[in-house]
Amino acid sequence: MIELTINGIRYQVEEHSTILQACVKEGIEIPTLCHDERLEAYGACRMCLVQVEGWKKLVTSCTTKVQEGMVIYTKSPKVIKARREVIDLLLSNHPMECLTCDKSGNCKLQNYAYEYGLVDGSYKGDKRNKKIDDSNPFYTYDPNKCILCGLCVRVCSELQGTNAINFENRGFDTKVATPFNQGLDNSKCVSCGNCVSVCPVGALTPKVKEKFRYWETRKVRTTCSYCGVGCQMDLLVKNNKVVGVEPAFDGLNKGLLCVKGKFGYKFINHRDRLNTPLIKKNGKFVEASWEEAYGLIASKIKKIKDENGSEAFGGLSSARCTNEENFLFQKLFRAVIGTNNVDHCARL
Repeated sequence: MIELTINGIRYQVEEHSTILQACVKEGIEIPTLCHDERLEAYGACRMCLVQVEGWKKLVTSCTTKVQEGMVIYTKSPKVIKARREVIDLLLSNHPMECLTCDKSGNCKLQNYAYEYGLVDGSYKGDKRNKKIDDSNPFYTYDPNKCILCGLCVRVCSELQGTNAINFENRGFDTKVATPFNQGLDNSKCVSCGNCVSVCPVGALTPKVKEKFRYWETRKVRTTCSYCGVGCQMDLLVKNNKVVGVEPAFDGLNKGLLCVKGKFGYKFINHRDRLNTPLIKKNGKFVEASWEEAYGLIASKIKKIKDENGSEAFGGLSSARCTNEENFLFQKLFRAVIGTNNVDHCARL
């Protein structure tokens, strides 16, 4: 541990941490647009600038290591002015479509512009007029709203390991090159949507059937039901309907999902999905209560077991259940019913 001073208060911090990591640990807020704790420090957005006493220039807190006796200022007039300049430059080259942007309410650039008192960019000129890429079946890429933070590119290469996207061109013409320019069949992209999950602005947005604002939704934590890994995710719920999915950063998946977990949720509200048990009466299925359904199942199990023995049963479990639910299912058949005739739908 080493000792340093941040905004006039002394702290003891980990010796090999960065200034940003030390501040986060002590609850001191520093704005970032390109930082992700799962990735190597990048220092591209310049929003995390801080002032170190005795140093001539401001430094990016995400790339600068702490030193013994450092005196750091995170909100000095010089720092605030520099951050406002960064936001000003971004807004000057950004479509001001906050009223109609799907990301409104969940956009870091919008939030920082509000915090630092900016309503538009002061550097006037032609805004970007690049073609929107709508070729992916699950999300849309608008290069005009892209701030070139690099999060999508780095998550794709460093975490997902696909290397499906990268920067293209130089200077004002720089954009994130999607792999769909040569057709989906030639792309390495697996449409996992992890690039969409980390985009801090409205450049990468999922295609949704029902429009919503983020402040209209509530988050419901759940476990992805597509396989046994147990990825954690938050369902975005509006009016008791699931309208989106966000990966959980505090789960074992650490903010990552596959294409099924990220985009395969529309079955939840599908009109063909059963909401209540059905029992066949007089040759037709009719809705029943859970108590009635469980009672019928228990009576049938008892009758068949008495007449034909335990080996008359076979159980087929599901990958859509959790590991714990599958364990209970096989225990029901082995310990209660008394048969080892248990299989799994994956064998189908």
